[in-house]
Amino acid sequence: MTRFRLPCFIFLIFIQWTYVLGQEYDLVIYGGTSAGVAAAIQASRMDKSVVLIEPSHRLGGLTTGGLGQTDIGNKQAIGGISREFYQGIKEYYNQPEHWKWQKKEEYKDGGQTTTAEGEDAMWTFEPSAALQVFQQMLDQEEVTLVYGERLLRTEDGVEKSNGLLKAITMESGKKFQGKMFMDATYEGDLMATAGVSYTVGREGNKKYKESLNGVQANYYAPTLQNKVSRNAINHNFVPGVDPYVEKGNPSSGLLPFINPEGPGIDGAGDHKVQAYCFRMCLTDHPDNRIPFEKPEGYQELDYELLIRNYETGEAQVPWINSSMPNRKTDTNNRLGFSTDFIGQNYDYPEASYEERERIVEAHRKYQQGLMWTLAYHPRMPEKIRNEVSRWGTSKDEFEREDGWQNQLYIREARRMVSDLVMTQHHCEGLEVVDDGIGLAAYGMDSHHIQRYVDANGFVQNEGNVEAHVSGPYPISYRSIIPKKSEAQNLLVPVCISASHIAFGSIRMEPVFMVLGQSAAIAAVMAIDESIPVQDISYASLKEIILKYKQRLK
Repeated sequence: MTRFRLPCFIFLIFIQWTYVLGQEYDLVIYGGTSAGVAAAIQASRMDKSVVLIEPSHRLGGLTTGGLGQTDIGNKQAIGGISREFYQGIKEYYNQPEHWKWQKKEEYKDGGQTTTAEGEDAMWTFEPSAALQVFQQMLDQEEVTLVYGERLLRTEDGVEKSNGLLKAITMESGKKFQGKMFMDATYEGDLMATAGVSYTVGREGNKKYKESLNGVQANYYAPTLQNKVSRNAINHNFVPGVDPYVEKGNPSSGLLPFINPEGPGIDGAGDHKVQAYCFRMCLTDHPDNRIPFEKPEGYQELDYELLIRNYETGEAQVPWINSSMPNRKTDTNNRLGFSTDFIGQNYDYPEASYEERERIVEAHRKYQQGLMWTLAYHPRMPEKIRNEVSRWGTSKDEFEREDGWQNQLYIREARRMVSDLVMTQHHCEGLEVVDDGIGLAAYGMDSHHIQRYVDANGFVQNEGNVEAHVSGPYPISYRSIIPKKSEAQNLLVPVCISASHIAFGSIRMEPVFMVLGQSAAIAAVMAIDESIPVQDISYASLKEIILKYKQRLK
């Protein structure tokens, strides 16, 4: 039998044009965070073609990047694919082969993530477990996965006509065409490149009539419910830590990472973002532990404030070392000088990819130096050295040989500004949206934003807020879609339209999964009805959301 063959040159032209033009998908998702994964799964379940583009080479964002003790607020607020994931985590740890470094009965979880007897889900997990569960969920769906492709962040990166995105182009030249698009990144790169309105930093309290936004240098701030919120006092220095290179000598200059201009006026806005860190996955198992090493270029002066904090009276280890299975931890910031690299991330949201890589590496070097200082520096108290030095990064979690992850905890970057902005009023239950697509339940939480010298001449941190919410509250559909005049087929389930302090409550990984799933449902409805995402019927959207077991109350 004779087979028909295209001439070689025609075949090559065909391949090149396919590469340039790209396949058209129903839904193009940029960002393989937990939100992107949930959205891709949902679109597949509704029989739509979907491509999930992850700029790095690891799926899952922070959920697979070290944030293994889930920030929840209220477990009953989590439904749909998000709950399926945590149910998958429990099933994963029900398998004996997944307990390598300790016996299952030896593991004790704690805090808000404690799994009650008979509960259908598990809320604390190793990064590798999260990655495997996500992969298993995606393996059951028809999702095209693309790794290592970064959006071209110029006017050529987004093809747009009459308010509709037509295609997006990567730095490599690869193009993805779609009917609907979704920005599921932590940074909001697609949203910004598409010309959608956004903001970076803290709004002043006056803008949305809030009390917890803007500069929070005072120790006490009344909320709209006339309660008292203790701000700035948490995760701060003990009283009396000298900020100068030579103690008591202002002419010697400030120690590194202190803002010489002071904190600003209380309640005023700025363009600063809350601190980032790596959520370290540590272990004390000798066969799986990589001891902390002094990083290249280590400067003792960078940690002088840490040492002085102990010399002035601090006595605790500066971390929250939450237990995860297999003798591992999710290690987070605590006290005045800890894993948060305060004030060193302001440029990150708008920075180029190369600049972001430098910022990420600076955070890693800082944190590596921090851990070495705590574990081995002779000026550290012996009790602290003994505790920290028995820990190290895990050999079996991340791709890097030193046991450090690549995913930095981007707590906040760009935030869209749409027709509805979620604010402190919604978090406190003083305003309730009528188009909820999921629930948030965590407190209004901001890590510190800057370090300064107070009126007494001592060092202080500024920006921390830890304020309760009234209970689970709905997140508006309007907060995940742009203004109609800006983009009619784009959804943004991560960098949503919210004030700084409201985003501090919403920005939790289970909630991002919820918003990703609901966004995908809306995208499918808009495709099927050939209408802008702004024009879909909320009543119909709500019906389908509930059908897929999301929780709205």
